[in-house]
Amino acid sequence: MTATARFRPSVTVAAVIAHEGRYLLVEEETPEGLRLNNPAGHLEQGESPLQAVVREALEETARAFTPEALLGVYLARFLRPERGEDVTYVRFAYRGHVGEPLPGRTLDTGIRRTLWLSLDEVRASRERHRSPLVLQCIEDHAAGRALPLESVQAHASLADPLRLA
Repeated sequence: MTATARFRPSVTVAAVIAHEGRYLLVEEETPEGLRLNNPAGHLEQGESPLQAVVREALEETARAFTPEALLGVYLARFLRPERGEDVTYVRFAYRGHVGEPLPGRTLDTGIRRTLWLSLDEVRASRERHRSPLVLQCIEDHAAGRALPLESVQAHASLADPLRLA
């Protein structure tokens, strides 16, 4: 029997933020050019998805994000054959709100700008989305999808790996 490589999906988080009928997106530099995305990023060692989404939203929008509910957990696969990349993403998406931009705070490297788009504008810009999950998450938000924040549990061992209880 031959050993196969263990499947290791990439875990990400995303903030879906609406205000007065518009959704907050970021325009970011990617290998495919400028793309639109929800404020999003990778889960880091030692943090919960909830902590990660607050951090990522702040880094990418320069605004404090307050999660209100888990929107859902999403999976998508992304191929870049020319670079030999085949990645499956597991995305924890949260709905919530943000305040005004924080003075002195800059956008994360690679983020060109933030913009507020209506649902119709998000739908019309589909070809510029970083992934199909951008629109899917926003459509779920518009449909009122919301799960309790407690739907995702983070054990204390994330911060303290020697903790057994």
